[in-house]
Formats: sequence, structure tokens, C-alpha cells
Amino acid sequence: MKTDSLQRWFDFMDYLDNDPSLNVWHLSLLLAIARLAHRQNEGWVIRVSRSKLMKLSHIDTISSYHKYFKQLQELGYIKYVPSYHPGYRSTVEILKRQKE
Repeated sequence: MKTDSLQRWFDFMDYLDNDPSLNVWHLSLLLAIARLAHRQNEGWVIRVSRSKLMKLSHIDTISSYHKYFKQLQELGYIKYVPSYHPGYRSTVEILKRQKE
């Protein structure tokens, strides 16, 4: 991932500081998504799996994961597109971000 792309993610994290509706678990999930994007050299649409996001975000229970993941969708931060095919991963698109 290029330095400017990495800087965009840091700017996005700074942007999140201004939203009081986000708690530590929301931020942890968003950071996990950003880490996957960096590892996969992807932009704002990231291929994800629940197990990887749970591990990277340190969320141990599936019910907590689903609660905060759903809230991120309801708050308009992410768009989740599930994949029901075993050979294709689901995707998450970051929707709410600073103007580029």
C-alpha cells in the first residue's frame, strides 16, 4: 500500500475521533478493517471474514461482534455485502469518510 493510501487511513481514524456515538468496540472493528485493507493492499472496499475481524479486533463473542458490526452499518460507516459462496469472501465498503 502506498504511503498516501496509508495516510488516508490515518486521516480516517482522526475523523472517527469526532463521533461521540462510537465506542471502543466500534473503533476496534474499524481498525481491524483498516489493517485488513493494508495487508491486502486494498482501498475502501475490503474483503473480510468474521473470524479475521474478530481476531484482529479482540472481540471474543459472536453476539458482541454482530452487535457492533450491525451498529457500524446503521451509523452509515460501512456497507456489508455478504458472500454465500465458499470461494469468495464477503466485502465491507467504508462509506463515511473525509472528503478526499
